[in-house]
Amino acid sequence: MDKVKVGIIGAGNISELHVQGYKKLPHVELVAVCDLDKEKAEEYAAKHDIPNIFTDYNEMLKMKDLDAVSVTTWNNSHAPISIAAMKAGKDVLCEKPLAMNADEAQKMVDTSKETNKLLMVGFVRRFEKNANYIKETIENDELGNVYYAKTGYMRKWGNPGGWFCDKKRSGGGPVIDLGVHVIDLISYLTGKPKAVSVMASTFEHLGLKPYIKGISKYNAKDYDKDNPFCDVEDSATALIKYDNGMTLSIETSWVLHTKEDNNYLMLYGDKAGVKMEPELEFYKEHNDYFVEERPIVKEETDKFSAIFQRETAHFIDCIVNNTECRNPGEDGVAIMKILDAIYESAKSGHEVIL
Repeated sequence: MDKVKVGIIGAGNISELHVQGYKKLPHVELVAVCDLDKEKAEEYAAKHDIPNIFTDYNEMLKMKDLDAVSVTTWNNSHAPISIAAMKAGKDVLCEKPLAMNADEAQKMVDTSKETNKLLMVGFVRRFEKNANYIKETIENDELGNVYYAKTGYMRKWGNPGGWFCDKKRSGGGPVIDLGVHVIDLISYLTGKPKAVSVMASTFEHLGLKPYIKGISKYNAKDYDKDNPFCDVEDSATALIKYDNGMTLSIETSWVLHTKEDNNYLMLYGDKAGVKMEPELEFYKEHNDYFVEERPIVKEETDKFSAIFQRETAHFIDCIVNNTECRNPGEDGVAIMKILDAIYESAKSGHEVIL
């Protein structure tokens, strides 16, 4: 079989996980990298043995020997780059969030349909073993009617700085960076119900706090400690209602005066409940007792590198074998509508009806 020739647009931190996934696929060849910073692109190409280097994605997309691209750039360029790539005949794996807003995301989906090219969203957490164990459980009706969910993606001191903090490039803070993951995961697990209303608050009180000592955090490649600009939210909370009667409570933060980072995800059904994080655990009734069950799922199978490998492998499988895409662009539009509503509700102080 001919190798699928893949290019990387955006040589930032997240692209490394895409590249490592592609490298494990024997029928994939990395042929090009593009970044606005030529020096960074050259270093990246040398590191990963990529033959073609570009600073203009339009020039890269002219390559005839290029089948598909991963778009791992700033959020504000997801839509224009992905649209240009599909119009150039390339399949696209675009990092989350799909775009800056739902209108942009819909234009991406429209282009995918017009060009008959694949648009896959980087909802990587859909490839976690724990997530798919829970999904099977729900599909087998072991939880019954899931009527309530709550989730949090909380960081104590985790503002990445750089472009993440610049609303013009990122579109927002932890809502669009972290919240997008768990909002999508709840949707995916519960059969993709349609959100009908959102009530939310966002908070902008703490900023970057670059002077903090004693703990470390992830920083964007363009993070500048001496110029700690930030015009996005520190944290947020939202209540989302769906057309199937389910209500989701979500909270997320980059910076919060709390004890420690806290990631959690809970689903409550009329037959049983489940906790996905920090460990997988089911709550149900048996012989008129409440019982707890802990399935054995090896922790290393859900490391970030492993789930990105599954994601890139699925992307290539969709291209080669026309496999149905697990993360279609339409799902990205649905989540962007919720994110738009969170920011709109926080700004207006009122519930937003979708």
